[in-house]
Amino acid sequence: MGARANSGKRSPAEKGRAPAPFDLGGTFVHLEDGPQALPVKVTANLWDRVEASQQLSDGRMVGLNRARTPDDLHPSEWERHPAGDELVCLLSGEVDLILDEAAGERRVELRAESGFIIPRGVWHRFVRRGPCDLLFVVRGSGTELRPV
Repeated sequence: MGARANSGKRSPAEKGRAPAPFDLGGTFVHLEDGPQALPVKVTANLWDRVEASQQLSDGRMVGLNRARTPDDLHPSEWERHPAGDELVCLLSGEVDLILDEAAGERRVELRAESGFIIPRGVWHRFVRRGPCDLLFVVRGSGTELRPV
């Protein structure tokens, strides 16, 4: 057999036990390009950790943002992901997705149970219209932020 593509960590299933449940609001899930899905604790320096770790910078990150206050979706900052498209799924609530495109800003209204694919490298931000739960899947490597 070939060498393992990851750091050698075995998933709980590979160790013969089922993984434990976790809070989606406090734990993201890293989907390796290989067979594993690894829980990653959300901390203030999460994206710095992603950049510093080859294992975390490969693959995609799945996360849930429980936006209860306007600042929870950092509306005063644009973000972009040069390493890949981002899938956003609004599970509940209402949010406006603002895209900074070549032709100017475009507002996309997202309502509960709707989704959108943000193209790779497009600057974007979210404006919350009330409490909402936003699920995302993104290749986080190289993520950039800039002020509005």
